[in-house]
Amino acid sequence: MTEVRTIALDVMGGDHGADVVLPAALRFLGKRSGFDLLLVGDREVIQVGLKKLGAAEHARLRIQHASQTVEMDELPSRALRFKKDSSMRVAIDMVKEGRAQACVSAGNTGALMATARFVLKTLPGIDRPAICTSLPSISGHTWMLDLGANIDSSPEHLFQFGLMGSVLARAVDGNPQPSVGLLNIGQEEMKGSDTLREAAALLSASPLNYIGFVEGDDVYSGKVDVVACDGFAGNISLKSTEGAAKLIYHFIRREFTRNIFTRIAGLVALPVLKAFKRQIDPRRYNGASLLGLRGSVIKSHGGADALAFSHAIEVAAVVVERNVPQLISSQLQAAIVERQAV
Repeated sequence: MTEVRTIALDVMGGDHGADVVLPAALRFLGKRSGFDLLLVGDREVIQVGLKKLGAAEHARLRIQHASQTVEMDELPSRALRFKKDSSMRVAIDMVKEGRAQACVSAGNTGALMATARFVLKTLPGIDRPAICTSLPSISGHTWMLDLGANIDSSPEHLFQFGLMGSVLARAVDGNPQPSVGLLNIGQEEMKGSDTLREAAALLSASPLNYIGFVEGDDVYSGKVDVVACDGFAGNISLKSTEGAAKLIYHFIRREFTRNIFTRIAGLVALPVLKAFKRQIDPRRYNGASLLGLRGSVIKSHGGADALAFSHAIEVAAVVVERNVPQLISSQLQAAIVERQAV
């Protein structure tokens, strides 16, 4: 008999809360077997929402009441200290207690990272967790981390990011030897800061498939599978990508609606345009893993709609199925042993 695993959802987090999370949960369950969902939040709000959706008695949905909500602009320190019964905290507690194998939240990123790190702790050998997601590329996608958890990162941190990203790429993509690059302002060895050059030396001496420095456009060219960087550069790159996708779609839409002739051309090209929109749709890439923790936590975009949030739940399911935290831990220990033997 196949084991049924559980994913805890922070129903109250994000810009839209239950209005997005509940439809997303039903969407996920309609496509996926082998998982139950634990809905964490205000019981009354959840019950009313499920009733409206005709899912009040859904066999694979359970409710865990939480009396508080972490606001999107709330200080992480305040959330950690005063919101111990928040939907975010309780969802992470469910992972800690083994009642769920992963949790998904669209809530306050800083509070989520601080709470997850406090409750779950980091894996042995990992100094700081990192936020990692996939970005579209010519060959499929590229994994990138860190995307905002760590503004300043040491060479050792960047090495750990590269290792964690490599493990994730192997586990999720089935890529036996994913290529790893360090984000820099040029590919030449003398380019960049001392921190980057020291990190490059650590990665070069590791068993990882390190290919050297990569530039911003390499993230999308298909040249590299994993890009490691500090959270400052990573977050700017991520937001720039989302903005560029929206800009391109805006320009194409404007040109095809300029006059009757361009409208006719647009109708002819409609199948291609729809396929293009789907390829660059940020919702399809929603769901960032908080790597380096003793448990699986997935961060959804705060403004995600139901489609985007369902993708974040899917990311959680894959991470659980592939045992990513355990793989990171074992790979890191192997790398430490190899470095000590040199």
